[in-house]
Amino acid sequence: MDYNFFARSYNELYEEEQINKLKIIKEYLKLKKSDKLLDIGCGTGISTNFFKCNTQGIDPSKEMMKLGKGKREEGKAEDLKFKNSSFDIILAITSIHNFDDPKKALEEIKRVSKKNAQIVITLLKKSPKYNSIKKLIEIKLEIIKEIDETKDTIFMCKNVK
Repeated sequence: MDYNFFARSYNELYEEEQINKLKIIKEYLKLKKSDKLLDIGCGTGISTNFFKCNTQGIDPSKEMMKLGKGKREEGKAEDLKFKNSSFDIILAITSIHNFDDPKKALEEIKRVSKKNAQIVITLLKKSPKYNSIKKLIEIKLEIIKEIDETKDTIFMCKNVK
C-alpha cells in the first residue's frame, strides 16, 4: 500500500479502529511513565501518542510523518538507528505485514529491546503473509498472550534474549 498517497485520509479511515486495538493493548501492558517506547510503523502517530511515557516513532512514509505529532523519524523496521537494548516497550501496530523483510525487522526489534521488554505486534488477519509472519513471531519472541481482535491478531510478547 502506498501510504504517502493515503496519508491525508489515514486517520479518517483508521483512527477509530486503531484506538480500539490500543485500548485492548493498554489493558495488558505494564506501563510506567519512565518507560521508553518505540512505535514501529507509527504513521500519523496514533499509537505513538496514545501511551503516556517516553515515546519514539519510526515510519518510512514522509507524508504520514508530516501529519503526526510527537517524537518521530523516518526509517525502516529492518534498519533501526537505535542502540542495543534501548527500549522497554516496542509496538508494531498493523504494520509488520508491510515490512520488506519481517524476519530482519524482528531481529532488529530484539536487538533494540531490553531484556524482558514488552513487545506488541498486531498482525492483519487477511494478510497473505499471516501464517509465515506468525511463525516468525513464534520463533523470535516469547508470546505471552494472543488476542483475537476484529481484524488483527494481537501478539503480546516478551524479549527473553
